[in-house]
Amino acid sequence: MNRRIFLRQGSITGLSLSVLSLAACSAPADKNPAVSGADEAASAPESAAPEAADFALLELTLAELQDKMTRGEMTSRGITELYLGRIQALNRQGPKLNAVLLTNPAALDLAHALDQERKEGKIRGPLHGIPILLKDNIDTADQQPTTAGSLALAGHKAKQDAFIVEKLRAAGAVVLGKTNLSEWANFRSTRSTSGWSSVGGQTKNPYILDRTPSGSSAGSGAAASANFCAAAIGTETDGSIVSPASCSGLVGVKPTVGLWSRAGIIPISATQDTAGPMTRTVHDAALLLGPLAGADPRDPATKAGEGKAAADYTTFLKPDALKGQRLGVEKSHLKGASEAVPLLLAALEVLKAQGATIVEVEVEKLTDPLGQAEYDVLLYEFKDGVNQYLATAGAPVKTLADVIQFNTENKGKAMPFFQQEILEASEKLGDLKTPAYLAALKKSHEGARAALDGVLSKNRLAGIVAITNAPARCIDLINGDSGGGPGFSSPAAMAGYPHVTVPMGQAYGLPVGLSFVGAAWQEGPLLGLAYAYEQASKKRAAPQFKGPFVG
Repeated sequence: MNRRIFLRQGSITGLSLSVLSLAACSAPADKNPAVSGADEAASAPESAAPEAADFALLELTLAELQDKMTRGEMTSRGITELYLGRIQALNRQGPKLNAVLLTNPAALDLAHALDQERKEGKIRGPLHGIPILLKDNIDTADQQPTTAGSLALAGHKAKQDAFIVEKLRAAGAVVLGKTNLSEWANFRSTRSTSGWSSVGGQTKNPYILDRTPSGSSAGSGAAASANFCAAAIGTETDGSIVSPASCSGLVGVKPTVGLWSRAGIIPISATQDTAGPMTRTVHDAALLLGPLAGADPRDPATKAGEGKAAADYTTFLKPDALKGQRLGVEKSHLKGASEAVPLLLAALEVLKAQGATIVEVEVEKLTDPLGQAEYDVLLYEFKDGVNQYLATAGAPVKTLADVIQFNTENKGKAMPFFQQEILEASEKLGDLKTPAYLAALKKSHEGARAALDGVLSKNRLAGIVAITNAPARCIDLINGDSGGGPGFSSPAAMAGYPHVTVPMGQAYGLPVGLSFVGAAWQEGPLLGLAYAYEQASKKRAAPQFKGPFVG
C-alpha cells in the first residue's frame, strides 16, 4: 500500500512506547548520489555475510537453471537443496534477513518427482523444476499455513490452492515456501512499518540491513534479491510489488487487474489487487507471467482478460524494442532533492541512446487528487473481501470483527508497535452498495484510467517512465514508515493498469527502480521496453548484506 495515501489522512494517531529503542539508522556517506557501483559498496559498512558471494546459484536466471537441468549438470532436487541451504544460512542466521517465514516440508519430494518426470521425457515447460517462493497471503493446499502475517490466522491451512498456485504447480514449479510480508498487506495501521508482521517479525533490506525492504511484498522482494529462490511472487494493491522490487534491486511486474486470478489470495481490494512476479531479470518475469495467466470462474475480473494474455511473453523481449518509441516521463520527477533524480536523468539518456523519444508529461497532477477516493474504496472493499475470504477459509477467525477482537485481546503480541486503526475504520463502513463507496470508486478508478489513457493517447506514447520510489528509508518500529520522495505506484494501481519496474542504479548503495507504465493488457510491449532498457543499462547488482543489524 502506498504510504502517501495514509499520510494524507487527518486521523493519524501516535504510539506511546517508553521502553523500546532501536539502533540509529546508518548514515550514508557524504557523496554524490549519482555515483553507483563499486564506489558505493566501498562506502557502506562491512559485509555481514562474506560467504554469501560464494553461492553456487548466485544470480542464475530461470533459463540458466533450466539449461543446467537439461544438460544433466544439476537436478531440481539439487537446486532446491541449495536454495534451502542458503535460506538456512542467511534467513535466521548471519545477516538474519528474516524474509522467509517457512520452507515447504514437501519441497524436496516435489523436486524429486519433477526430476523423475524429466527422466521420463516429460518437460512441462520453462518452469519445470524451478523453486519459487510465495508471499504468505497466497493459499497453498498443503502443510504450509497462509496467515497474511497475522497472529489471528496463525496455523491456518487453506483447503484449496490459489488459482495461480494451481497454475504454478501445473507448470512444474516447486513451491519452495512462504515469505514474510507487511501484516495484512500493510493495511492495518497508518503508523505501520513495512516488512513487519506479528507472525514473522521484521524483514530487512538485503543491501543495507537497517533499511526498509518496503512493503507489503517485503519478504518476496528481499528473498528473490538475496538469491533465496529462483523467483518469487508478490501481491500489490498500490505499490506492494513495485516498491519492494525497487528497494531490493529487482524487476517487479504488477499486471493488469484480471490477467492473474486473485482467487485464493487474502484480499484488500477487488478493483486493485493483483499478484505478480518479482525476479532478478525481465526475462525471468516474462517466463513467469504467461503460465499463471488465465480465466478463472472464481474471479470475475479474469473474464475481461480472455484472449488478451500472451502464451509466451518472452517473444516481446527484443534489445531494440525502444527504437522509434515515444515515452512520457513524469515531469515532477525531473527535479528535486531526492537521490533518485540523477539516476532518472541518467536513465533517460540511456533510453534516448536506444532510439526512444522522451516527452515530459504530468500524470501525477491528474491522479494525486484521487488519493482520498482511492483510500475510501480500499476501506470499503477490504471489509467485504476479508469477510468473504474468512467465511469459507476454515480459519479460527470468521470475520474482520473477529480479527479486530483477537488483536485487542492479544495486544502485547499482535500489536507491540502499532495499532489497527485501518481495520477498525473499515469495519465501521457499510457494504458495496453504499453511495459513498460507489462515488469514490467512480472517482478513483475511472479518474485514473481517464488520466493515463488521455496522456498516453494525446502524446502518442508507448509508455510512461518515472522513478518507482526513493531509496529505502530507515526501519523505524517506533514511528513507522517515513514518507517523502518521488514514487509512481498510484496511477497504475488505481487504474488497474500494468506497471513494470527495472533497476536503474543505486544511491548510497541502495537500489532505485525505473517504472514503465502502460495501457491495459499491454504487458508484452511494456516488458519489451523494460527489457531493452535493462540490456542497455545492466544496473542489477547482487546485495552484499551490509550492516549494521537491527535485531
